[in-house]
Amino acid sequence: MVINLGTQVSIVNQFIAELRDSAIQTDSLRFRRNMERLGEIFAYEISKKLEFEEKEIVTSLGTALVPMLKSNPVLGTILRAGLPLHQGLLNFFDRADNAFVSAYREHRKDDEFAVQIEYTSCPELDGKVLILSDPMLATGHSMFSSYKELLVNGKPAHTHLVSVLASIQGIEYLKRVMPKKGVTIWVGAIDDELTAQGYIVPGLGDAGDLAFGKKA
Repeated sequence: MVINLGTQVSIVNQFIAELRDSAIQTDSLRFRRNMERLGEIFAYEISKKLEFEEKEIVTSLGTALVPMLKSNPVLGTILRAGLPLHQGLLNFFDRADNAFVSAYREHRKDDEFAVQIEYTSCPELDGKVLILSDPMLATGHSMFSSYKELLVNGKPAHTHLVSVLASIQGIEYLKRVMPKKGVTIWVGAIDDELTAQGYIVPGLGDAGDLAFGKKA
């Protein structure tokens, strides 16, 4: 299942517009905050798909039955670009365990590249809900490679993949390679074009550089 929040009329579209806007992008603090805001919105929408159970809460005047999460998800992200989006998810799922994947593109000749993973940190995943985020879903290879790497720690009961911007090609790739059941893809917008170098057009540029400064 693919859920595109950008097709709905909501504040999501304004935040994405500001992320894309080259004039606003010069403010890295605002860029990070908009990513964080979108993470919070994704967290709220994903929470509607999770399991809840009623618990009795004692107030100063009596008791109330309130639906509460049965268990907290595991939040995973791909370093470094994913950190602001991850923080937004964590703001809402503030009791969640966290997973991190250090992955990068190794560019080769003729516009070819491979995804290299150097490091992972992850809790036990068996039977858990995994929310794996990366702000840009271009070819989809980084997301899928990171997902496979995390499976060393167990098989999630359900996986939610979260990206602010995706390409049609990236979406189609994940639909082919991810399990047919137990996976939901969440995006804020889907763009039509992907360059030979694997960049989304019109996209927004390099999310990691815009959030944290250019790499050497």
